[in-house]
Amino acid sequence: MNKTGHCRFCEKPLTHTFVDLGACPPSNSYLSPDALQKMEPFYPLHAYVCDECFLVQLSHSITPEEIFREYAYFSSYSDTWLAHAKQYTSDMIDRCGLNNRKFVVEIAGNDGYLLQYFKERDIPCLNVEPALNVADVARSKGIETITEFFGVSLARQLVSQGKNADLLVGNNVLAHVPDINDFVRGMKLLLKPYGIITMEFPHVLKLIEQNLFDTIYHEHFSYLSLCTVKRIFESHGLRLFDVEEMPTQGGSFRIFAQHTDTGPQEIKTRLHGLIELEINKGLTSINTYRHFSEHVKRTKRKLLSLLIEIKNHGKSIVGYGAPAKGNTLLNYCGIRTDFLDYTVDRNPVKQGLLLPGNHIPIFDPDNIRETRPDYLLILPWNLKDEIMYQMSHIREWGGKFIVPIPDPVIC
Repeated sequence: MNKTGHCRFCEKPLTHTFVDLGACPPSNSYLSPDALQKMEPFYPLHAYVCDECFLVQLSHSITPEEIFREYAYFSSYSDTWLAHAKQYTSDMIDRCGLNNRKFVVEIAGNDGYLLQYFKERDIPCLNVEPALNVADVARSKGIETITEFFGVSLARQLVSQGKNADLLVGNNVLAHVPDINDFVRGMKLLLKPYGIITMEFPHVLKLIEQNLFDTIYHEHFSYLSLCTVKRIFESHGLRLFDVEEMPTQGGSFRIFAQHTDTGPQEIKTRLHGLIELEINKGLTSINTYRHFSEHVKRTKRKLLSLLIEIKNHGKSIVGYGAPAKGNTLLNYCGIRTDFLDYTVDRNPVKQGLLLPGNHIPIFDPDNIRETRPDYLLILPWNLKDEIMYQMSHIREWGGKFIVPIPDPVIC
């Protein structure tokens, strides 16, 4: 574990602010109505950038146990994400020659959204999912699941049981680990000599260029570039050999890695090309990161001005979704029930609860048809096409959509 105020990777003192979003509650700490009379913890949400390795990161950490043991996010409630997972399964079976003699391990496999497709193809698999409630859902699908945090200790345990991975998968988990060195060392131990690692993570360049500041929240300890990830993996005996650009989460990378000493895969030209792109875009210069916070402040003012104008005209606004990113946006901007009457979410686990910090109630999506709001603020903007299609009936009464990121726009 890194020392407080020091880089999670290289341990250099952190002195350069990326963006300071003030104090916020943990973004997935949804509240029951009877909890409103109790103290609600807030923590600093201040992101720094290391001037040695250029890892963007939160300095203050909430422990993983506080965030992930009971988790409100279930991957299977997004049709878009399920389609993404199913396509990945097909692609990797073809690319890696996977069959019933191979073994797939997913780290933070959530509710089995991905491994269910490997199971359908009779490929043995294991889900490492620390959230107890989410792991139970994966088990109900017949997916072997262990509820532990991944790192060197668990990797050694799995190796002793003969559960080395031919394919080691992690989607949107690399950014979620407080000790990134222990995590990558664990992957090195668990991977078979000719095995392949794939990791998907949001690209910090997209975060900067598209102003995706709401993707900064306490469970995202790191915000990653290809150059920095390559450096981290190489320091632990793993070599990147390919990368794909993904549209997910506003713009992500899927990296492919293997053992430095035994991996047989040739390094793809596009890996070199994207690293060169990052360098040309300034991701290895501290100055690139220094101006981000001013864009964030401007977006806050624009969104508040838009919502104030709508409310001053007597119109109603509700939210769609209760994602972690939405909680960062609402709490940073100071948006409460004076702007949003309520929000809705397809996940029944969240329905009947209140958003952390701003205490906006969460209902079933059917509530929108009943109350006929004038505007629908889409909080999971990365799913805006899916949501606008599902909720297109709001146009029957003249309803419109608001997409807040990268800058507020009415659709």
